[in-house]
Parts: sequence; C-alpha cells; structure tokens
Amino acid sequence: MNSYHSAAQEDRCGTRAPMRLAAKLRASGAPGFEVTVYDLSISGFCCDAVTGMKPGAICWVTLPGLSSLQAKVIWNDGSRVGCAFDHLLNVAVYDRIVAVHGTAPQSSVSNAF
Repeated sequence: MNSYHSAAQEDRCGTRAPMRLAAKLRASGAPGFEVTVYDLSISGFCCDAVTGMKPGAICWVTLPGLSSLQAKVIWNDGSRVGCAFDHLLNVAVYDRIVAVHGTAPQSSVSNAF
C-alpha cells in the first residue's frame, strides 16, 4: 500500500467541509459537465453527477481558481459520486476554498494530523 493511499484513508476521518460549489467534472475520454460539489476534504469530494461512472473510473474536477485535478470515482449512488484525489489537496488551498465557499464554520485540517 503506498503512502498516499494510507493518508487518503486516514483523512476520511478528517475535516469534510460542506458546501455548494459550482465546479466542472469530466470523465476520462468524455466532455466535461457542470456539477455542484457538496463536500470537500484534502483527499476528495462528493458532487452531484447523474452519470454511469463506475468506481475506479478516472475523472478530472475543476474547482474555481484551480486547474483540473485528477481523481478516481470511489462510489456512485446514481445521483452523486464520491471521488478521491490522486494527490492530496494542499491544506492552504483547501482552507482557502472552505473560507470562500464553505457553508459551515471552518476547522483547519492541519489540526487533524
């Protein structure tokens, strides 16, 4: 098991910031489409996506002010997908997104380590 995989699993217990953030999601080999991100952590996100993307599928999400971030679909319930970033989101970037777009009081993930 590589270090990212271990860290990503550990971070599922960390801060997940609820929000309603307009973003763009693109499945590998397909055109992108608009989505709403409902929660974000340094290891992944959950967004609406009525799509057939199956767990394990590679995708890219574009959050406001950032270039596309590669992720992998972890689950799909038919109306939302949960995805894990290929590389952990920088804590400062995460804190900034939460400060601007979060819908609940912010709690920095740096305290989770």
